[in-house]
Amino acid sequence: MTTLQNTTEKKWSIFLADDDLTDQEIFRDALAETNTPVSLRTFDNGVDLLTEFETGEALPDVIFLDLYMPKMDGSDCLLKIRENPLFDHVPIVLYSTEFDIDRIEELFEQGANRYLRKTSSFESLVSSLERTLSSLVRNALSGPALINIVV
Repeated sequence: MTTLQNTTEKKWSIFLADDDLTDQEIFRDALAETNTPVSLRTFDNGVDLLTEFETGEALPDVIFLDLYMPKMDGSDCLLKIRENPLFDHVPIVLYSTEFDIDRIEELFEQGANRYLRKTSSFESLVSSLERTLSSLVRNALSGPALINIVV
């Protein structure tokens, strides 16, 4: 079973599926500013992410999914991942510019554990990532679904 550990004990394996290369780079830079040792793998769409799961050796500690990607969007990818019981203990964070409470609620019902709204402020993204990762450590999957809103 994959469980998140105290950030000082291990290096986290994080997968990010996002078709925007600039967003991938900003996410990578923001993660580097947190106090969390991480290994980040990026994918341009949900299909490539799912293919990695078929051929990869280890499960990530957490998955971040952009909602709008070509080939397979984040919500379809979320559903596919949640069909596989191997991923029952892998937190999935939706990461998008969209902010529609009804849609977010639907994503939680489909198996998302957190929702992180993309922000135009780098400092806000760093802070949001720190809060998100910290909440996953504290609550693992037993905590309530959370939305990190940054304006």
